[in-house]
Amino acid sequence: MQEFRTQVHQLTETLGNYGEKSDVTLIDLNELKVVANKLHTIFATQGIDEAAKLLNALLSEYANAPRLTSHGDTPWHLHVDSNDHASWAEWFAASSALGLAALLAEKQYNPGGLCASLVCGRPFIDSGKGGGRTYCSPRCATRERVATYRKRDKKNVQIIR
Repeated sequence: MQEFRTQVHQLTETLGNYGEKSDVTLIDLNELKVVANKLHTIFATQGIDEAAKLLNALLSEYANAPRLTSHGDTPWHLHVDSNDHASWAEWFAASSALGLAALLAEKQYNPGGLCASLVCGRPFIDSGKGGGRTYCSPRCATRERVATYRKRDKKNVQIIR
């Protein structure tokens, strides 16, 4: 239970860093995890048709007509959740699905992916020009290149002996 309290506190703190002043509850955390799992499925999808189908399902479930809002001290911006007091999960799902759908339409490939590093697997957004990104960060890419090099070098040393 302490782990969940820590996660709730960290999420509340993170949102606070972006000007959101409401506290996150354990219910919010659990609902956000459900949405995160749905997004993870989209990121794990290889084909554009399947990614589009899953994004459409997410939009259908969570998104509403777009509206402009300027709640608090924020400048005008676009929302597709039901209202300014929608749950965190609804906001996260609707906003994420809209952003990913816009990228998919623009790029014509699934804009999300899962890191190919065997020790990572984190989701990432591929916003590059040509697509085809396979690692979440340069750090993971470098770690995998070094591991591959060492493995190959080790095989070559064994052949020479």
